[in-house]
Amino acid sequence: MRVSIESDRRLAGQVAWVTGAGRGVGRATALALAAHGARVAICARTERQIAETAAQLEAAGGEVLAGTVDVANEGQVNDFAGRITERFGRLDILVQCAAIIAVQPFDAFETRAWDDVLAVNLRGSFLCARAAFRMMKESGGQMILISSLSGVRGPEKFPGLAAYNVSKAGVLALSEILAVEGKPHGIRVNCVSPGAVDTDLLRQAGHGLRAGVTAEQVGDFLAWLCLPEAAILTGANVEIMSNA
Repeated sequence: MRVSIESDRRLAGQVAWVTGAGRGVGRATALALAAHGARVAICARTERQIAETAAQLEAAGGEVLAGTVDVANEGQVNDFAGRITERFGRLDILVQCAAIIAVQPFDAFETRAWDDVLAVNLRGSFLCARAAFRMMKESGGQMILISSLSGVRGPEKFPGLAAYNVSKAGVLALSEILAVEGKPHGIRVNCVSPGAVDTDLLRQAGHGLRAGVTAEQVGDFLAWLCLPEAAILTGANVEIMSNA
């Protein structure tokens, strides 16, 4: 059961940036971080969805900065990072949840669809992590990047998801690089690779996959990774298995 914003303040005074916060895991993570007392900067590509998340945070008494951002757009990412600095004066946490999917057979995979998925999922992770790194370099902080079981070695790769799988494998590699380069600056970096989560993205993937994990469960876990008791973890990839 999620704690109320009033009852748990272990992240009080900290500022968290959550991308892809308009729905699914991103929205659940923003709400979970606020429940631990963090001030939250949220962004997504869809104005209506990000406004709904902002309204939920504000209704619960959270302090929020919201913006419409395409994480694949360098200018938009850097502008939003500037707004975070202007509003809060610091950044302590980045949770990069923004992702899209395209389902096409490999021999007919459209180049534009491939590029779009890699742009949002991998380029977007790079751009947001770089902006956050620059903000955290002097004071430290932590980042969580979201990969997928489909992006790690071993689990079955479902047909039609080549671009998504490759992008998520790249996100995992990026997190490992960031953990090394961030360590001298007190920046802690972890990756989380969920299995089938009950989100719109899972339904778009098809293949009859059954969700065994909710977005709220993943969001609560991501928020826990930001708490002091999880400070021993860095450079890790946490696989969240479905019970379905």
